Amino acid sequence: MCDTRAAANDPYTEARHRMARDQIEKRGVRDPRVLAAMESVPRHLFVPESHRAMAYDDGPLPIGEGQTISQPYIVAFMTEAIRPRPTDRVLEVGTGSGYQAAILASLVAEVFSLEIRPAMAESARRQLEALGCRNVIVRVGDGHHGWPGEAPFDAIVVTAAPDEVPPLLDQLRVGGTMVVPIGSEMADAQDLVRLTRTTQGAERETLLPVRFVPMTGDARRPV
Repeated sequence: MCDTRAAANDPYTEARHRMARDQIEKRGVRDPRVLAAMESVPRHLFVPESHRAMAYDDGPLPIGEGQTISQPYIVAFMTEAIRPRPTDRVLEVGTGSGYQAAILASLVAEVFSLEIRPAMAESARRQLEALGCRNVIVRVGDGHHGWPGEAPFDAIVVTAAPDEVPPLLDQLRVGGTMVVPIGSEMADAQDLVRLTRTTQGAERETLLPVRFVPMTGDARRPV
């Protein structure tokens, strides 16, 4: 859980309220806990100061190293798609700015977040610590391989796009869910996919078209 009490009266309070109401709830996200997290976590603290005036617009923003913070609607949609529960342990692949991790930390028991870029991982770790997100662990690593030592997870959220489903299903408990954008960077669109692990394998649902930065590391190495 993150300590968002200071954000309750910051200059962006009304902007967060409008974001949750107009950009997210009106577009179909209904989970009240997800909406409350989106309204309470200060997104402006996870973007460069030069972009803070746009922090609550419904679009992605650059955060350095060729990476972006996802648009608020997509963050909320993906979070709702894993059906978060207060007791869940969640793996995030691609810490980025740390914003998605902060949203998850407001909803679940533990978040294990992997970031392949050391400087970005350290920046996100500092921001999450400053916000009091004590139930998030950030580690530098290739998310394509997940975090076997902490598996099984109740859910996995992948925030960068591989060409194919990464080999992470065996790190989900049976009944657990993974949301992942699938598709080439060169494609017109990628598909956001939800996989639910079963005793026989996984059930797959295509949720909506998206556009994410590509997953790097071993996900880009030929087999």
